[in-house]
Amino acid sequence: MSDAVKLACATCGQMNRVPLVKLAEGPKCGACGDPLADGKVIELDARAHDKTTRADEMPLLVDYWAPWCGPCRMMAPEFAKAAMSLKGRARLAKLNTEDHPEIASRARIQGIPALVLYAKGREIARLSGARPASEIVSFVQGRLGA
Repeated sequence: MSDAVKLACATCGQMNRVPLVKLAEGPKCGACGDPLADGKVIELDARAHDKTTRADEMPLLVDYWAPWCGPCRMMAPEFAKAAMSLKGRARLAKLNTEDHPEIASRARIQGIPALVLYAKGREIARLSGARPASEIVSFVQGRLGA
């Protein structure tokens, strides 16, 4: 078993090797200094989405949402709580489907909010609809065997 995990920086795209023992300390990107896994929700653009979903060695849960979506806005604080609860075990990110419809189409998003869990470069599970933090955490832990 490896003693480190590779994480893509959502800001600059740099791949970073982070020792597992340092994950809880909120590691920063070696190139730009932005946080890599600080328990906060990451805002993704198209480039960052593709890099993180394909290259991250830590599970990544992406919330596909849009600003006009009431349930999406209602779930945002719950998603942020789940991100803090899963710190060091999974990263949580958001992709605005209104700004990036090509990514939503490629990811086969048919309704929002949609949560898609990626691990080792592939999709492993989906969850539709607005959820409380406890259900989001349970969903991730259940799919990862934690």
